[in-house]
Amino acid sequence: MPADSAPITTLPRIAWRWLLALALARLALHVATNGQYGFHRDELAVLDDARQLAWGYVAYPPLTPFLAHVSMQLFGETTFGYRLPSALAQALATLLAGLIARELGGNRTAQCLAAFVIACVPFSMLAGSMLQYTSPDYLWWVLAAWLLLKLATGGDRRWWLALGLVIGLGMMTRYTMLFCAAGIVAAVLATPLRRDLRSPWLWGGVTLSLLVFAPNAWWQWRHDFVYLDFVAHIHARDMRIGRTEGFLIGQLLVGAGPLLVPLWLAGLAWLALAKQAIRGRVLAWLYAVPLLLFWLAGARDYYLAPAYPMLLAAGAVALEAGMSRLRPAFRRWASAGAAVVLPAAFAAAVAIALPVSPIGSAGWRISRSVHDNFAEQVGWPELVAQVAQVYHALPEAERKHAAIYANNYGEAGAINLYGPRLGLPRAISAINSYWYRGYGDPPPTTVIVLGDDAQGISDTPGDCTLAGRVRIPHGVENEESGHPDIYLCRNLRIDWAKAWPLMRSFG
Repeated sequence: MPADSAPITTLPRIAWRWLLALALARLALHVATNGQYGFHRDELAVLDDARQLAWGYVAYPPLTPFLAHVSMQLFGETTFGYRLPSALAQALATLLAGLIARELGGNRTAQCLAAFVIACVPFSMLAGSMLQYTSPDYLWWVLAAWLLLKLATGGDRRWWLALGLVIGLGMMTRYTMLFCAAGIVAAVLATPLRRDLRSPWLWGGVTLSLLVFAPNAWWQWRHDFVYLDFVAHIHARDMRIGRTEGFLIGQLLVGAGPLLVPLWLAGLAWLALAKQAIRGRVLAWLYAVPLLLFWLAGARDYYLAPAYPMLLAAGAVALEAGMSRLRPAFRRWASAGAAVVLPAAFAAAVAIALPVSPIGSAGWRISRSVHDNFAEQVGWPELVAQVAQVYHALPEAERKHAAIYANNYGEAGAINLYGPRLGLPRAISAINSYWYRGYGDPPPTTVIVLGDDAQGISDTPGDCTLAGRVRIPHGVENEESGHPDIYLCRNLRIDWAKAWPLMRSFG
């Protein structure tokens, strides 16, 4: 083994008790709060896909629906059980941040600080509050950073296999893992890790990552790489409505939250410039390359959020080292400042990103001013109940040939979750993976239409009338309140076999 890759024997002891306590506290916090509202519209789509497991879906790879499937088998269709994988993922990310700090030479204080500040990151808090692909994706990036760092600091070369497994699982979670992999490649080429290009363990890790991802790659090939069509549509929409603007500024606001910007900037500077951080420089590459690639691709600002825990961990180590060199008086002032900023950051993360505030309260309004994720969790059972009234008002003979058509996946998922207990048929929809499931056999002659408006329904070849309106409880404004009309279309003059391919949509 080369001299500059020799194992480091002077690393501080791992503060296991404190790190495990912080991780378990994080898990308990999410378990205690994750049942406040209802399912998010994105979660409803994942729930539906979890009932029909496959090696791929239009909007994402298969791992998140698989996690949802396991949760439903264990806990039923409850928000607590469904979101448990996300809570576990963020608890593990909390633990790993402490381990990254230790690998960088941080003592117990730096390790605990690194673990705690992850709970002060609003994005991480939100990722633990909903099961979407963003939560396991966050974990895979943090785990990849820790494994890469262990390899850079002289760890067993067999860690390449673990890193390959993580990259494969990341690709089975979210395709943006490619950007993380690009950062790893750059880190290898730009540091002494390039010597490992001669190691069979590195290439074994590459092979393992490809094998793990192969089933989804096969699914994409068999479905004409539909994800490329999907992401092109989503990117064009995001650019049209301005979601891709301000990517670099967004890193100061979204990546770790404004209050923690000094800490992760200090961590990035320390990794890039400090002599004692030479072996941790791989993490600077793991941040800089995805940052550049996301920026060039016109990505949304939160896509890089999983890269910030490693920078915060580095910042904790840099802070610990810096404070040790201060005079006692200045050290007391610095400690006092940290004692003010960190609780404030944690309180802000709780207020913004945890579902703890009653609907309509001051806390709700604060959270709503930052994001709409909690608003999109309100009103789904009520929507389905209103659709059920329209459906059961139909004559029995007509109900046998009636369908419920949803224009978005939230409506379709809600009908399929809450509808069976109200005697409703499964929804049909042309959006994303729902399109593959078709329009039913025999084709419907009466359709209840959700998510449309008077202009959109006007060209339907049938007799369409307004049959009801969706009423969101508590006056909450969300996507459904923007198109509340429920239409009933009879005497449809549609050749479904010809029309269905033209109806396909992405969202």
